[in-house]
Amino acid sequence: MLTIYNCIANAHDFRLVGLAAIICAIASLAAINLLRHARNTTGQMRLVWLAISAISTGFGIWATHFVAMLAFSPGMPSGYNIVLTVVSLVAALLLTGAGLAVSLIPNFRAALWIGGAVVAGGIAAMHYTGMAAFELQARINWDTTLVIVSIVLGAVLGAIALPVGLHGSTLRWKISGALLLTLAICSHHFTAMSAVTIIPDPAIAVSPLTVPAGWLALGVSLISFAIIGLALAGIVLDIRDRRRSDLEADRMLGLANAAVEGLLVCDGDTIVTVNTSFATLAGSSAELLIGDRLQDCFPDEAARTQIMSQPDKSVEANLRQRNGKTIPVELILRGIDFAGRPHQVVAVRDLRERKQAEQHIRYLAHYDSLTGLPNRGTFHDRIDQEIATLSKDRSLAVLALDLDQFKQVNDLFGHAAGDKVLKSVTARITALLGEGEMMARLGGDEFAILLPNLTSPAAASQFADRIVEAFRSKDATFELGSVTASIGIALCPDDSSDRDTLLACADTALYRAKSEGRATWRFFEPAMGESVRDRRLLEHDLRNAIDANQLKVVYQPQGTMESGRVIGFEALLRWNHPVRGNVRPDIFIPIAEETGAILSIGEWVLRAACREAATWKHPLTIAVNVSAVQIHHDSFVTTVHEILLETGLPPHRLELEITETALIRDFDRALLTLRQIKALGVHIAMDDFGTGYSSLSNLRAFPFDKIKIDGSFIRSVNTNSQAAAIVRAVVGLGRGLGLPVLAEGVETEAEFAFLRDEKCDEAQGYLLGRPADIGNFREVTQGVTSPAGDIAISA
Repeated sequence: MLTIYNCIANAHDFRLVGLAAIICAIASLAAINLLRHARNTTGQMRLVWLAISAISTGFGIWATHFVAMLAFSPGMPSGYNIVLTVVSLVAALLLTGAGLAVSLIPNFRAALWIGGAVVAGGIAAMHYTGMAAFELQARINWDTTLVIVSIVLGAVLGAIALPVGLHGSTLRWKISGALLLTLAICSHHFTAMSAVTIIPDPAIAVSPLTVPAGWLALGVSLISFAIIGLALAGIVLDIRDRRRSDLEADRMLGLANAAVEGLLVCDGDTIVTVNTSFATLAGSSAELLIGDRLQDCFPDEAARTQIMSQPDKSVEANLRQRNGKTIPVELILRGIDFAGRPHQVVAVRDLRERKQAEQHIRYLAHYDSLTGLPNRGTFHDRIDQEIATLSKDRSLAVLALDLDQFKQVNDLFGHAAGDKVLKSVTARITALLGEGEMMARLGGDEFAILLPNLTSPAAASQFADRIVEAFRSKDATFELGSVTASIGIALCPDDSSDRDTLLACADTALYRAKSEGRATWRFFEPAMGESVRDRRLLEHDLRNAIDANQLKVVYQPQGTMESGRVIGFEALLRWNHPVRGNVRPDIFIPIAEETGAILSIGEWVLRAACREAATWKHPLTIAVNVSAVQIHHDSFVTTVHEILLETGLPPHRLELEITETALIRDFDRALLTLRQIKALGVHIAMDDFGTGYSSLSNLRAFPFDKIKIDGSFIRSVNTNSQAAAIVRAVVGLGRGLGLPVLAEGVETEAEFAFLRDEKCDEAQGYLLGRPADIGNFREVTQGVTSPAGDIAISA
């Protein structure tokens, strides 16, 4: 190092050394800028800019050398061989161009390092060729060690200069690369000059063809100005390129920020820019994400490799947010031209909502959405598993559970209220389940319970008792009045070892429980099967009875007690089954109410009765029974009004008979419905008074026009003093309230005489006439005889 210092300090003009350094720095900066510009172009333009960069760099190296040589003062005549001087320039241009070309080889990771080393080789070739062109009256001896050091030093610094200068897009990287290239040229030159020992020798003559130092100074000056011009041109191009890149980046960023999906642009695995959506998705800011590696955001190496190797193909991965949490995303990579160079853009789609939807779909495939209970398919799978693993000394029970009168709950209070009941039922029963036991919702108000690993059937009956008791407890109101449940129990292997058969057995036992009073449970018995099948067939046939013309309306006269005059008829429904014959109303009416068929059947009866009554010559009344299901249906009042308009029957001739049971389910709704019926002009009678929930407050609250005493009291008036007292009290109550009282089921003269003595207003029963086709009463309805005929009208 002292040798180098002595060389610079004692043998060189500092002014020219400084000039050489400035020329070298400007040339190096121009070389980096021009090479970056060449790197951003393609095709023939890349070759053009590569040539310009090579010429600028080669001339810069050559000019630096000869300006520095002009600063060297050997103290004796000297000159420069023109041929070797030109050769040194050509060597600088060719080797520099080769090195820069190597650095631009795509997809070659060591290209920049090797290219920098080749440029350093051009520096060495130019220097030592230029030294060979230096002639003076002396012999030149070389220090081999320093020669090698100069070459190695230049190669190392040159190999580092290009990767640094082309690493980033900021000015810092450009200046760093230019300084390293300047240091490579200068360090090589002065180390090589330190290796020179000049021994004066007057015998050696300087060739007359050498170029004097002054002329060379002029040439080098011109070349230096050319280098400066190229450098300035490179800077101008760089500034213009940067502005274009900034404008393009702003445009792309504006478009990217308008996108809902996250977008990031990367150069290799380095993030160059991101849009707002991606920054929000990553829980960070765009400024913090720029410069990060892809692995910082997407830790799954397999996913990164897949999107890089398969562009335009979606890949699912996890995005690591700034807080360390990961979220599922979908990635799609495509190549784009960004800032004049090839880049990759990655579209990032948030999959959280889709994953949640998929999870919800999978949940719905196995569970009921309302109650959260396993559904039918899941329940079936569990039964199959338990049957397959059932040990010989154990059994399992399947309980089929159905809510009693749940359809009426929906009709009275709406489906939203029914859903609340189902949720309450689910919570109450699941609280009773033990380990391994399972409850499922099969549909509607149908539930099933699996009790595995039982030691005796008594365990199943005890569990059923607990369910029934839970419904009977005081707080088991379910927000909408009392709700009960019927339960059927089937055992495996006693009843069956087949899942479908076992469920059918439990369902059969459930029907038996419902038919025997409800709010109870029954074990399956083989004899049950026939009765349940019979009931189901009856339900099916009843639904088709209207279309099959199996239903008909018969009429029973109603008359006054005082004169015996017929004042109207009650319409009664009959079902003539093609196989079963006449089915009693007390059998099929409850089934119609349970299944909901009563709505269509009741409307058919009301329309048929009104149509018939509208044809009568005498304005007799027509009484029609109305079910509780009809009263609480939203369209009942509208239906009555439409039928009256359709048939032309005056409203005051229609009398609707309603039991008190229909009123207590929803007092307010029933009161509103009856007031609307009254507003139409239709009369309302309280049917079967004295049975069920008879209440004096109902007579005051509801707009009744008549009271009908149930026939069970009338049949006992002459044999049971209590029955007689009740009838006497009801007749007096009606007289006090100003309401006529009609006695049903009058069959004997004695019953009639009792009622006449008690001043009952009207009567109906076999004594007046049996229910029959209306044709049997034409003399009354059409005026063939006066309606005020004998009290006992023959049917």
